[in-house]
Amino acid sequence: MEKLRIDKWLWAARFYKTRSLACDEIDKGRVQVNGLVVKPAREVKAGDSVVLRNGPTHRTVTVLGVSDKRGSAPVAALLFQETAESILLRQQAAEQRRLAPEPALTLTQGRPTKRDRRDADKLRGDKWGDRWSASIDSA
Repeated sequence: MEKLRIDKWLWAARFYKTRSLACDEIDKGRVQVNGLVVKPAREVKAGDSVVLRNGPTHRTVTVLGVSDKRGSAPVAALLFQETAESILLRQQAAEQRRLAPEPALTLTQGRPTKRDRRDADKLRGDKWGDRWSASIDSA
């Protein structure tokens, strides 16, 4: 076998869990072969360059072989070779995500927590005292 559909190859090389996920990503324009946006039926052969986006990561790989059967991860790793530049960029992006602050910590507005509400009540002073209702009668 010299050529294989790109969606089958991406599935066999374990970039996507199912062929339908691979087709969806290809249809969204997230996969390029030799610098061109392709359709799922595009055939790839050994020596082709594939650029793909899987979640937040971008990868550039060179096709080393084709297989229409999905094997184990070590077998799938023999079907491609990732470029050194792609590995470096992926590692830098992972490090940047690791060092980025938690987005929820930057929120300064929103509904106060129970602790925040109690602290605010203490600062304002408790104007109701020990009364349990807002009625005017003072007993």
